[in-house]
Amino acid sequence: MLLKYFLTCLIAHSACQSIPQATVKQGILLQDVTLIDGNGQPPKEHMDILLQGDSIAQIGQHLDTTGVTIFHLSGKTVMPALISAHVHVGTLKGKDNSGDFYLRDNIIRHLKKYQDYGILQVLVMGTDRPMLFESGLADSSLKGLAPGARLHSAGYGFGVTGGVPPPSNGMDFVKRPATPAEAAHEVDLLAKLPVKTIKMWVDNMGPDKPKMDTAVYHALIAAAHSNGMKAAAHLFYIADARQLAKDGIDIIAHSIRDQEADDTLISLLKRNDIIYIPTLALDKFAYAYGDIPSWLNTPYFKKSLEPEAYEFINSPKYKDGIRNNPNYPAKVKAFETALKNACKLHKAGVLVALGTDSGASPARTQGFSEHMELILLVEAGLTPLEAITVGTKNAAKALRVDEEYGTIEIGKKADLLILNDNPAQKIENTQSIYRVYKAGEEVSKGPLE
Repeated sequence: MLLKYFLTCLIAHSACQSIPQATVKQGILLQDVTLIDGNGQPPKEHMDILLQGDSIAQIGQHLDTTGVTIFHLSGKTVMPALISAHVHVGTLKGKDNSGDFYLRDNIIRHLKKYQDYGILQVLVMGTDRPMLFESGLADSSLKGLAPGARLHSAGYGFGVTGGVPPPSNGMDFVKRPATPAEAAHEVDLLAKLPVKTIKMWVDNMGPDKPKMDTAVYHALIAAAHSNGMKAAAHLFYIADARQLAKDGIDIIAHSIRDQEADDTLISLLKRNDIIYIPTLALDKFAYAYGDIPSWLNTPYFKKSLEPEAYEFINSPKYKDGIRNNPNYPAKVKAFETALKNACKLHKAGVLVALGTDSGASPARTQGFSEHMELILLVEAGLTPLEAITVGTKNAAKALRVDEEYGTIEIGKKADLLILNDNPAQKIENTQSIYRVYKAGEEVSKGPLE
């Protein structure tokens, strides 16, 4: 027994001695980068970022390199990964939208596409289906266990019978309550799922469609708030924005496009901490393909498209349908008004967050649309750094994940976009993706690899 004891000790001692402590890696050091932290501050040159586990452990110059894996990144820029607060996933495949496509593999395919484009969190605005929750995919994605961007769901959405959104194109699970009591009950059911935001379509998209009854949307907003949820509204008109702002809406999910916002409305939005998601890319795409937009034949755009989508949007039938639409001038004007309102509200201090409505049609392509949105925000009058904050810190606030995501700060999760070029100098440089890090691990080399 004594001999056995000494042999056991000797083996244990030898095992300990065989692993030199200097070889134990204690993190990943991104060395000598230009840092854009998402807070709107000027870029900081020659910075080091230490990642440990899934989080940011240190930020500074000439950090200690002992025991860490070093990546020399001179000339590269690091910024927070993008977040999109208005998208749709799962129902788009090829050139069509359908609930039949809403399967795990298609959802994951879309989430991985967002990831390749440096978007690591998305809020799906009201077009999800029961499979997402019944399969456990909603939970696993939120926890970062599923591949691709983390999916935040607004559940099934709320519309109007005989109105919008149309039940086709995968919208058949949108709830259409006829009474306030029914509306409140449906929100209570959603609250049992991992849903923190509800989506409602309040306008009618034309005079021949019914609008949502005010008593119904009052009940939706009240029930959302009583369950600790936020309420987001699809709208177009300034009159709807005014009324919803008075009635407690939390998120305006599209631009006001019929008129410029006045000071009274802006003050109301600020006072009630209402978040504004312009979805400028949606309005640009609504008319741009009637011509040949500058991005049409770029690899960065084409890679984001669904199979068959390139041929579809280039077909004479599709282009002629846009050019010859009697509403074409109105669509151009709506986009121009959207640009003015995005800048005006941002400059006035309203929280503007990035969202695009990507995934709702083949032309609103996932991943590319988010980078296009940044370009359009700069076209509207924001600086590149302001646009980046809209797509990172502000969007994180819209998703209520800003305590852990949206900026590069010690203690926050290491969701990072490493770029070959500096987007503070030119916003298009957000497209020069070198690496994407999700929770401290490299998950993509960008869409073109």
